[in-house]
Amino acid sequence: MTKAMPPQAFHTRSRMIDVDGQRLRVAIRAGADDRPPLVLMNGIGAPLEVLQPFVDELDPAWEVIRFDVPGIGGSPLPPRPYRFPSLSRMVGQMLDGLGHDTVDVLGISWGGGLAQQFACTERRRCRRVVLVGTGAGMAMVPARPRILLRMATPRRYRDPEYLQRVAGELYGGSMRTDGERTVELMHTAMRGGQLRGYALQLACGAGWTSAPFLPLLRQPTLVLAGDDDPIIPVVNGRFLAALIPKSRLHIYPGGHVDLAAKPDLLTPLIEDFLSEDGHA
Repeated sequence: MTKAMPPQAFHTRSRMIDVDGQRLRVAIRAGADDRPPLVLMNGIGAPLEVLQPFVDELDPAWEVIRFDVPGIGGSPLPPRPYRFPSLSRMVGQMLDGLGHDTVDVLGISWGGGLAQQFACTERRRCRRVVLVGTGAGMAMVPARPRILLRMATPRRYRDPEYLQRVAGELYGGSMRTDGERTVELMHTAMRGGQLRGYALQLACGAGWTSAPFLPLLRQPTLVLAGDDDPIIPVVNGRFLAALIPKSRLHIYPGGHVDLAAKPDLLTPLIEDFLSEDGHA
């Protein structure tokens, strides 16, 4: 079925906004007015461009809001370190400035941790949650030590040849046979992995876990877990779905970055989930 294309389809505008003394780079794709915007929360070291293939695949009726966390992409370093609760409040303040009382959120990997925190901290404005390839922080089942070592630095964002060599081992799924595709997806993100900003993101999640508050979440939640995800083993998706009361789990055949590498695989599931409660 061909999607209806409103006049404003795929019109995206980027700008810098000030949120409590922090400048954030924000990109907004206009959409229809009859549904909440979808806020995307990216993985560690990744600027907002990384999920562009997913945004392009998503029904243009959805307004999509993306942002670079402090110290990543086009957002300058923050004046002080941050944690997930304070970053969640910052996102809430950003949405206040944009005039949005209610939103849906999608978080992938590190951004999935932020999405879980946002669903707790900003529960009154968060309608639905999509968690992709993510876990519960310190309570999660970790990746193998070799994978964790590769994730400890942003080298993959700065060195395309290195990224192509490790893509299959690191990301799994379609990247096992198409490392060049990983470089293609991330070539616009190479500037995203600034060392200090990356270190702040690592520190943000150190010692954090969502496990104590997940049973308190009341938002309908879609948990998407890849059956070949070396970074976030699939058992973590099952753990999240077991703790979140109004959740459903979908295990898909793929790896950690297939939301961007193969957006046609997951986008229909996400659209169907977000379209519930009377939103067509």
